[in-house]
Amino acid sequence: MRSTSSTIRIRGTVKAAAGVLAGALALSLTACGSDDDKNDGGEGTGSKASGSALALPKLDGTTLEVAAVWTGPEQANFKKVLAEFEKRTGAKVTFVPAQDPIINFLGSKIAGGQPPDVAMLPQPGAIKQAVEKKWAKPLGAEALAELRKNYSQGWQDIGKVGTEQYGVYYKAANKSLVWYNAKVFENAGASEPKTWDELLTTAQTVYDSGVTPFSIPGADGWPLTDWFENVYLSQAGPEKYDQLAKHEIKWTDPSVKEALTTLAQIWGKKDYVAGGADGALQTQFPNSVTQTFTGGDQPKAAMVYEGDFVQVNIAQTEAKIGTDAKVFPFPKVGDTAPVVSGGDAAVILKDSKGAQALATFLASPDAAEIQAKLGGYLSPNKNVDPAAYPNDVQRKIAEALVAAGDDFRFDMSDQAPQAFGGTPGKGEWKDLQDFLKNPTDVAGIQAKLESDAAAAYGN
Repeated sequence: MRSTSSTIRIRGTVKAAAGVLAGALALSLTACGSDDDKNDGGEGTGSKASGSALALPKLDGTTLEVAAVWTGPEQANFKKVLAEFEKRTGAKVTFVPAQDPIINFLGSKIAGGQPPDVAMLPQPGAIKQAVEKKWAKPLGAEALAELRKNYSQGWQDIGKVGTEQYGVYYKAANKSLVWYNAKVFENAGASEPKTWDELLTTAQTVYDSGVTPFSIPGADGWPLTDWFENVYLSQAGPEKYDQLAKHEIKWTDPSVKEALTTLAQIWGKKDYVAGGADGALQTQFPNSVTQTFTGGDQPKAAMVYEGDFVQVNIAQTEAKIGTDAKVFPFPKVGDTAPVVSGGDAAVILKDSKGAQALATFLASPDAAEIQAKLGGYLSPNKNVDPAAYPNDVQRKIAEALVAAGDDFRFDMSDQAPQAFGGTPGKGEWKDLQDFLKNPTDVAGIQAKLESDAAAAYGN
């Protein structure tokens, strides 16, 4: 949810997944079969949880550190996964809070001679950088077997650099969702839109009822990149999306102008954005969610765009997901509705029996189902039992992602070099904040985006 490079292999758009999330998000249950790969389950004296086929080695006396940028409920829930690993193996695992950009954080730890054993990297580009710096270690046989058994080829490929597998995508995101306050929609007589034009009509209907349509977290740059990516993917199409992600076309391309002009239809109407541009630029992501679902039928905004992980923040309000807080797919701007995915991959920095065992565990349904039950989490692991998810909304989002198989587009800013697509106050994050402040300057922002991209990509 936040940047990377062009070594990833990404295919097709999630056409089927885009249409299934409206209303009750009724999608028929996706079969979660497994491949024929055999998992040897680790080393001889391993332990298995009741009902689990996963064997892990005994690691009494082993200490491990895992670094991630996660905070709040996300961090607390992941620590419960680590606690289960400790229970099964006897290892002691410490969570190390990291800062964005995580590559810089890891660099300082490594320079000080204290790298964590495993890092959860939120950008494929960060994986590539870790490999180029010779920090990352390839996955061993047990982790590879578990990964191949549980993940589609597409999710395996984005954890590769060259032909070597370095990353296990433990956590994913469907980043093409718009969450809305159901009471506001009901009072306004608004309906869930399927196209961009219908979204503008819905926004006007909500505004006419006395509620500001959108909550936008402009203080954080990464949600703004996600807005752009959904518009661009749907409007320009997957081929252009891939070209822009690799900087094979320039940010001064007419397709970028068209997408920014489309975005300005919302960003440029101060009455459509809670607090106007100035207020949005002071609103951080968690607050953008909570202010949409507090205040009864008079919240600060009716809708907030972001991924499935919004549920973590909705849970901090009194709103009930599926009743008070509902969701619809990001409306299509072009021929097809977009589905953009993001994710966090476990990467080994200190190769050891313990680190490899943890990567194996994180590649298993056992680990994913623990966090799935806690909510606000989505796994690309195709063998996770859908019943593990705590509500129908989350379950259908997860099923849609798994049903997509290899046909998805990964977050564009996460495919950019971190200097462009993953650094607060710089590059694309800063440029789109400037655009939110002044959506009339399309050409100026295009020029700035291209200058920053050219410097970061070096092409």
